[in-house]
Amino acid sequence: MLFETDIRSSVEKGIKEIYHIDIDLSAIAIIETRKDFEGDLTVVIFNLAKLTKQSPDNLGGTLGDWMKEHCALVADFNLVKGFLNLVIKREAWLSVFDDAANDDEFGIVKPDATFKSHPVLVEYSSPNTNKPLHLGHVRNNLLGYSIAQILKATGNNVNMVNLVNDRGIHICKSMLAWQKIGNGETPASSSMKGDHLVGKYYVEFDKLFKAEVDVLVEKGEELEQAKKNAPIILEAQEMLRKWEANDSEVIALWEMMNGWVYDGFDQTYKLMGVTFDKTYYESKTYLLGKQLVQQGLDKGVFYKKEDGSVWVDLTSEGLDNKLLLRGDGTSVYLTQDLGTAQQRQEESHFSKLIYVVGNEQEYHFKVLRLTLKKLGFDWWDSLKHLSYAMVDLPSGKMKSREGTVVDADDLMNEMISEARRITEELGKVDNLTDEQAKELHTMIGMGALKYFILRVDPEKRMLFNPAESIDFNGNTGPFIQYTHARIRSVIRKGESMPSMSTYKKCNVIDYISLVPKEKELIKHIVNYPYILAEAADNFSPAVIANYVYELAKHYNQFYHDNAIVDEAFVNTSHFRLYLSNQVSRIIKQSMLLLGINVPERM
Repeated sequence: MLFETDIRSSVEKGIKEIYHIDIDLSAIAIIETRKDFEGDLTVVIFNLAKLTKQSPDNLGGTLGDWMKEHCALVADFNLVKGFLNLVIKREAWLSVFDDAANDDEFGIVKPDATFKSHPVLVEYSSPNTNKPLHLGHVRNNLLGYSIAQILKATGNNVNMVNLVNDRGIHICKSMLAWQKIGNGETPASSSMKGDHLVGKYYVEFDKLFKAEVDVLVEKGEELEQAKKNAPIILEAQEMLRKWEANDSEVIALWEMMNGWVYDGFDQTYKLMGVTFDKTYYESKTYLLGKQLVQQGLDKGVFYKKEDGSVWVDLTSEGLDNKLLLRGDGTSVYLTQDLGTAQQRQEESHFSKLIYVVGNEQEYHFKVLRLTLKKLGFDWWDSLKHLSYAMVDLPSGKMKSREGTVVDADDLMNEMISEARRITEELGKVDNLTDEQAKELHTMIGMGALKYFILRVDPEKRMLFNPAESIDFNGNTGPFIQYTHARIRSVIRKGESMPSMSTYKKCNVIDYISLVPKEKELIKHIVNYPYILAEAADNFSPAVIANYVYELAKHYNQFYHDNAIVDEAFVNTSHFRLYLSNQVSRIIKQSMLLLGINVPERM
């Protein structure tokens, strides 16, 4: 809290001077004053009363008088049942506001040399190349990108990385189905995005597989045995073996179809507004962990079973035995993650590696960390799993083309279409060109989607309601975007008037009055660095989202109750334009941390 340190020191000094008692600063509890009482910060008296052997009322009154006289921050006080409510001087609020407004990088911390040489890695997205991105990937990407921006803003050197799962039996299934029934179809010939086309053949494989299983069951085989013996699954397994043997024909097909997928992913990422500093591919990293497994065997920290499989015993850590290599020598996800983590540490010497992955993988990352510890890596504790819960949709809303998962492209395009419909109905694009209107629709649709998802704490399962998310009233992205556009409109009006155009040079301290809603806005503005630090400490964009909503809400109340530009009151108008400008600046900065753009006009 702003002023908390100074007030705590003043309380300690006052008690020592009045009662000749030394008290620990940690014994002084300070909270924000409740909104139904006058004041800004409140000193909790009860513990101090015990230490000074005074009644709460006597101590509160005496200490309040002393602070009003000796503390440069305190203008007045009131005492309510053991709580000393302090009113901070107008000059103090205006001074800290002016400092913030004149700081071009207010709230932003630049990385020091240590952070530059030891970056934070944020891994997110992690798609498979056998299907397009879906709703779960949307939350993953938005969280990962936003966390990276928040960590950058708090002084960290951040590298955003992606690990693409581009190998394995699931990839071969799409390839084989295309070989069998694709008839040479391409993204160009089908007018489909490449990831959608490959996903189509993944679905087709499943249809062919089920048909063959049904035939085998009709011939008398047990279901589980039929699934293992279906000719098409055996062909897929053979294709995987050929891929691992670097068969030229299989590799050529794999490269062609993966290329289609990457082109599709690039389009999705561009519309989503997320980027990566480096992309890793499982096909290039899956063998790295095998070397570590051998090292673990040599050290005696791993063990081998009779079938040749390799395991790590984590029972002493409260877990169980975990497979590292199969009996045939093939690796598992854990093996790959071990090798990739070591490669990243050798490349960058990261201070922290954050995996943005769903909460169903919590056990996996516990095992990963402890296995690295077993191997003797002192950086094992630098790995963090940023877990997030599932996103649900109201039933019947935006079903995917497969009817089981919600396609990310479908979701984003429908949000943009809904933004177009609503803005046209409300007349918010009447004065815009077609190109400007299109840009605004995308900005609002994507802003609605991103804000609605990011405003919820990552660990909480959430219900994404498209209709609610795009409302221009309430806790939504479009409400905040519209507030920013409103402020910029007010400022343009002021700047067009000669008597107001110099508002940025006004002497804030000379502004005599400070109405409650102005002070409330100042409080929110100067608290921005603390909010940013809290969001980074908790890896939670929701902290930023709910902060910027409160700021926008308070500004709208201020706008409704007060004239911003009035030539009859030039000094007041200068200050309010100056204040409005800083509010718009913090709104824009906060929304960019969420990956959301805000319009200059609407």
